Amino acid sequence: MKFIDTFLDKITMYRLVLYYLLFLIAVACVFGFLGILPYNPLAIIFSTIFLVLVCWVFNKIFSWAFNAPTNVESFFISALILTLIVSPAKDFNDVALLFWAAVLTIASKYILAINKIHLFNPVAIAVVLTAFGFNGSASWWIGTASMLPFSLLGLLIVRKIRRSDLVFYFFLSALATIFGFSLLQGGNIITTFKQVITASPIFFFACVMLTEPLTTPPTKSLQSIYGALVGVLFAPQFHIGSFYTTPEQALVIGNIFSYIVSPKYKLLLNLKNKISIGTDVVDFIFHQKQKFAFSPGQYMEWTLPHKKADSRGNRRYFTIASSPTEEDLRLGIKFYANGSSYKKTMIAMTDRTPIVGAQVRGDFTLPKDPSKKLVFIAGGIGITPFRSMIKYLIDTNQKRPIILLYANKTVDEIVYYDIFNQAQQQLGIETIYTLTDKTKLPANWQGYVGRIDASLIHSVVPDFTERTFYLSGPRAMVSAYENTLKSLGVPQQQIKTDFFPGFV
Repeated sequence: MKFIDTFLDKITMYRLVLYYLLFLIAVACVFGFLGILPYNPLAIIFSTIFLVLVCWVFNKIFSWAFNAPTNVESFFISALILTLIVSPAKDFNDVALLFWAAVLTIASKYILAINKIHLFNPVAIAVVLTAFGFNGSASWWIGTASMLPFSLLGLLIVRKIRRSDLVFYFFLSALATIFGFSLLQGGNIITTFKQVITASPIFFFACVMLTEPLTTPPTKSLQSIYGALVGVLFAPQFHIGSFYTTPEQALVIGNIFSYIVSPKYKLLLNLKNKISIGTDVVDFIFHQKQKFAFSPGQYMEWTLPHKKADSRGNRRYFTIASSPTEEDLRLGIKFYANGSSYKKTMIAMTDRTPIVGAQVRGDFTLPKDPSKKLVFIAGGIGITPFRSMIKYLIDTNQKRPIILLYANKTVDEIVYYDIFNQAQQQLGIETIYTLTDKTKLPANWQGYVGRIDASLIHSVVPDFTERTFYLSGPRAMVSAYENTLKSLGVPQQQIKTDFFPGFV
């Protein structure tokens, strides 16, 4: 598992999806050549190239018409998904279907959008529209027994983006609904289970289509409900009168639910100021043309268009470091040697460089009960969600029983001193600083030295068994903190970890 997580940490979610889809198409071509799949490999290759070209051309057209920045992988991923769910072209009519499916997929991203965020999964709504308007829809040919072992690799995507709850409740409700109908109709449960697993696109659908970030709700609880709803509608026996839902229709209906419970935003922002606040740490401050709702501790996806983007693409997730009470939007970013093309473009930003923020997400937020005892543990730039929370508490004058443990290598890496000092004076929130590089301790250092371990927690948090711990930082560091807490007997339900994938 550690090897898998290391691999997943080094690749963006969109690149992972892209490579996964290309791999499935390559396997399908080989199986077509061997006669395992009933499709000519040349037809698969032609459909792939044709769909990529059509999506690329129309993405350029709509991007220009709507004056919207494009994402490097977006049109490519859409084209590859279409390749795997619409049967490979054999004649002119098939080519026409592929053309309109591609055009409608791209168009839906720009036209069927609210607050500049597309309302529906683009591929799903496209094949729904082709079914009604062009009498041709998705065959979901990826859903075969021979492709199943390779489709299962999509679970890496689920692990990467931490959507296991969403996918679990989808499977639970889908299988329960399918088995329920099967029993009512006198079917055999074992046969039904085999058909669902080996003769349907359920794994591909769940791992790739269902988890599409822009059309899923922002929190785990809402994602679980969303997954359960789509799971019920996914069942092939589910119907209202003579209307039977298809997988794409199930997803489109789920997208409507998702928007109702969690309106989404896309913000086009320009830089107001950037301030060096620590060693290789920069605060980026953006002027908000319009206020939007978010909770302290949540994160957003940030798209920064730039030429010659490297393999990590032009999108990142960063936690919002500012409080909802502040006028400007703030990001605290750590820069590393040999950074990505994204980070190099970001550090060179001016007030004319556009950046797009979208998808306010995350459950790493303050509990509703203000009397709940908390411990915040941060490593390095993982401090940003706590800056947001604590600034919010200062501005709203909320006193909460919180202790902040903040670890850095050197004193020059400590950021947001002013906020934490103010919180201690105004609200009584204590901040415990510790430095891990013993060779670079300042002569007048009066804080702690060493990593945040069991002895330090025992020393500064005597009532630790009564507290809920919030952990934020690099994945390896958070895992180490989590193991330390478990060794102290802290129950899992008292440990919250931040999904913070923005370190590359």
